[in-house]
Amino acid sequence: MSDIILEKARLIYQKYQNGELGDTNLPEDTNPGLDSSSNENALYFTVPMALNSQRNSYTLWESALKTYEDSETNFVFSPNKVINADYGEVQKALTKYRLALQRNKQTNIWLKLCQTFTDLSDGNIINFARNLDDEVNKIRYFMQKEAKKKFPYLSGTKLCNYWLYVLSNYTAIPLKNTNDIYIAADRHIIRASYKLGLITKEQMESSKVPTYVIDAWAKELQGTEFVPTDLQNPLWLWSRNGFKNLES
Repeated sequence: MSDIILEKARLIYQKYQNGELGDTNLPEDTNPGLDSSSNENALYFTVPMALNSQRNSYTLWESALKTYEDSETNFVFSPNKVINADYGEVQKALTKYRLALQRNKQTNIWLKLCQTFTDLSDGNIINFARNLDDEVNKIRYFMQKEAKKKFPYLSGTKLCNYWLYVLSNYTAIPLKNTNDIYIAADRHIIRASYKLGLITKEQMESSKVPTYVIDAWAKELQGTEFVPTDLQNPLWLWSRNGFKNLES
């Protein structure tokens, strides 16, 4: 069974490379095109990520871009400005283009993260990573174990790993050991994993399904030409576009 899954994964990956899985534009491709080496760019791909729970990723990043491009609202991407602003002003800016869908809860999440990054690195994501040696495992351990409460939602199993994956692809932060980034087990990755037979129906319906998916892919790909994040986009698009035929 394992060999069959791996062969199917290879075919999905190849179809992705060939542009055969439908629209290959990803949610994060909707961005202002900032200098990849700038802190402004790193912040753009960081704080909105914490609001990417139980919602459409495409509309999240469309809202983020509108918020960024509006001179009245783009201050929310500057942690130092956010923590010194009036609560109502921050909430109004976050909800103007529906970046925050839950007015109070998500405004509080945004404020907490801005306070955290201000306290730890003066609002500089590049320095935050550098202080942890730009090392994926150290960053993840710090956020998920040592200071979990300081990173609401961003410290979650799915979002933390997907954030690290996005940083590795959309910023110039010199992350080390990116091969150790887990696959981000969102609903599309979970569905694709089940469709391939990598997890059981019982596992898919379990509250621990993200862990099952992460562990299963890590084991499945060990010793192969792939690391888990190689399949992040191919599996995600394969699921989103209706599990297109895997026939060669």
